[in-house]
Amino acid sequence: MSYQLDHLVILVHDLAQAHSDYTAQGFTVTLGGAHTDGATHNALISFAEGSYLELIAFLRDAPEHRWWRHTTAGEGLIDWALLPGNITAEIAAAHAVGLAYTGPDGGGRRRPDGQELRWQTGLAPSPDLPFLCADLTARSLRVPAGPAQQHANGATGIAEVVIAVADLAASAARYRALLGLPPTAPLESLKLGETILRLVGPGDSAVDAQLAARGEGPHALVVRGRELA
Repeated sequence: MSYQLDHLVILVHDLAQAHSDYTAQGFTVTLGGAHTDGATHNALISFAEGSYLELIAFLRDAPEHRWWRHTTAGEGLIDWALLPGNITAEIAAAHAVGLAYTGPDGGGRRRPDGQELRWQTGLAPSPDLPFLCADLTARSLRVPAGPAQQHANGATGIAEVVIAVADLAASAARYRALLGLPPTAPLESLKLGETILRLVGPGDSAVDAQLAARGEGPHALVVRGRELA
């Protein structure tokens, strides 16, 4: 299976305030628009390497939305996505190695300039794993490029994604299967291009707090850039 890092999802309470806060930290933030379900809207921080951060806020109460449960735990990282080649083929390949991804299911949003975007997602069988996001319209329409990828703080990409997991051995086995690695491959080999994937289990106080409040999923990230650690 062949993937690249697509994006990480950061839940915020107030999108305008988040736009201001991240801009103050030296990021170039681009308004993304409202999603077709009318529940959420977003803004994007895109990087020269092709990945991006999605700042997302709810426009209404949406208990039917799979991310709504995170609102009780507050703002922060809630999910992340891989970009597949052929999403139907990748979901089938995941099933073949025991990972019951669902989909593909349709999604979309309307940009502030009126451009309609459409994509398909494949949802993970367990919350420690990323979802899949594949474009039906051109990805260049979904992910801002050019000046939007230039940041005053020098950010160029995502160097590391830290994932909080409840069972390190079980999650490591799932990640090896998802990435097509041998069952004995060391955890240090979990990478997407130059981005390191680091699994952290119970025993770390911050991870324990996340597992209790939000459950498994992305815990932290390291942004690559000349002025960033």
